[in-house]
Amino acid sequence: MPQLRSLIALLLATSAVAAVASGAPTPASAPGGHPPTFTVTGRVYCDNCRAGFETNVSHNIAGAKVQMECRHFETQELHHKAEATTDAGGWYRLEVQDDHQEEICEVMVIKSPEADCAEIERFRDRSRIPLTRNNGIEQRGIRYANPIAFFRKEPLKNCGEILRKYDLYDDSSENP
Repeated sequence: MPQLRSLIALLLATSAVAAVASGAPTPASAPGGHPPTFTVTGRVYCDNCRAGFETNVSHNIAGAKVQMECRHFETQELHHKAEATTDAGGWYRLEVQDDHQEEICEVMVIKSPEADCAEIERFRDRSRIPLTRNNGIEQRGIRYANPIAFFRKEPLKNCGEILRKYDLYDDSSENP
């Protein structure tokens, strides 16, 4: 009989622990059980030398349009889409609801207000950004995307000199 009472007490204790645990928010939930909110922020610049990275003659673009898409990593089905416009300093900000653990999210440039710096070069026009809290790292909801760029149609005249300083210039370069 004492063994039966011990077994019943153990079952009651286990049930109580399970009930308390089921009422707690999961790591994918914010306090109060609401979906987490992520703030995605980044910068858009003009690549005046068509170098593929920022140089000392690159400048931020105000009024550029960017778009973020989250697609399921296997099916490529679109699950989330958002757009933003850069501020006077070339920075954008997107507010995103939910956890996108099963998705690949990318921010990409869409439209530049500068006619001479509006060319989009595939794969250099986007930045991937992880939007999940289920990655083993304690972090706040802000995600910083790498800077993304529009390319100038014709490089500036001094770009050859600039790229020589980076030791990236050769005779086959498109930059004089």
